Amino acid sequence: MRPHLHLFWFPIVIHKTTHAAANASIAMDVEGRDNGAAASADPPPATMSKSLKRALVALNCVLMALGNTGGPLISRLYFRGGGHRQWLASWLETGGWPLLLLPLIFSYRYRSRRSPTKPKLFFLTPRIFLASAVLGLLTGLDDFLYAYGLAFLPVSTSALLISTQLAFTAFFAFLIVRQRFTAYSINAVALLTVGAVMLGLHGSSDRPAGVSQAGYYRGFVLTLGAAALYGLVLPLVELVYAKAEQTITYTLVMEMQLVIGFFATAFCTVGMIVNNDFQAIPREARHFDLGEVRYYVVLVWSAIFWQFFFLGTVGVIFCVNTLLAGILIAVFIPITEVLAAIFYHEKFTSQKVVALLLSLWGLASYSYGEYTEQKEKKSKKKQNYITVSDQAP
Repeated sequence: MRPHLHLFWFPIVIHKTTHAAANASIAMDVEGRDNGAAASADPPPATMSKSLKRALVALNCVLMALGNTGGPLISRLYFRGGGHRQWLASWLETGGWPLLLLPLIFSYRYRSRRSPTKPKLFFLTPRIFLASAVLGLLTGLDDFLYAYGLAFLPVSTSALLISTQLAFTAFFAFLIVRQRFTAYSINAVALLTVGAVMLGLHGSSDRPAGVSQAGYYRGFVLTLGAAALYGLVLPLVELVYAKAEQTITYTLVMEMQLVIGFFATAFCTVGMIVNNDFQAIPREARHFDLGEVRYYVVLVWSAIFWQFFFLGTVGVIFCVNTLLAGILIAVFIPITEVLAAIFYHEKFTSQKVVALLLSLWGLASYSYGEYTEQKEKKSKKKQNYITVSDQAP
């Protein structure tokens, strides 16, 4: 996966979290309590100190920054250095999924210390596990489309195209979970669409060395396809949350992400086996422009940086809210563009500048719309509470 504006990956993740999913994840607590009778046996959620919360917010913001900018840059470095294995590159986007065991272990140990009885080892039900497995396979396909597209595109162009995921997410959310369009979301979709069209009409101006015009447009279409597919995945994640019939806790979200990462990696592993990538890795390492040792360093850090993004996104949503995660991802788009221009000497054309401004404008419009909608809901909820209180005997 990649820094999706839904963010992001996870549902969060979250790539993406979507709007409703994110709201549910805000309520998640590290104790991971269930609904129903079992919940009453668990201890009340702990109150996080302000200093600890600030430290966690800062840590997760750093992880998001590293993953959001470092993931695409290192993935592109693999191709610039002579790598040609798209299935391998896509595998690396979720191949670091075992790192997600660390926060899950921490959560379990925390619950063990607070609970007088032995806590549940995991919260996934068979139904959610199956849904997460399907989402993982779709994510694996999305990883492949993104990695294949990145082989033919500059990082800056790829980042701008991926931002159109927000438009696809809004469209599929309307169809799947009946999330209504607002003036702000329609404005965001229009701006992101215009930006993508502008890049497509002026594609010949920033083709990487050795990439033909046909290859460039192939990467262009594949990257848009990746944005569209993930735009479908995120509402499906929200649908899973809505049908879960249990509290969406931090632990449950991380367990789902673990399953999604595992099956996405398994999907890409099959592709690597069919494409004989495992046999080709040693040979490709020997001919890598930066040297054999650095070839493996690039692969390892690519997997790590992508997991930084996932962990950071979930953490920011847990500690603050989805809006901040969306704002941070929007802020990282121009940072990624600048870093690509510095390290890879990519052309920062006038068309890219306009497309970037349109993307940021669209993201700002969407974020402001979400903010005003939540503000109105809180106001109505408060008013209803006051009305009920006045009517009480």
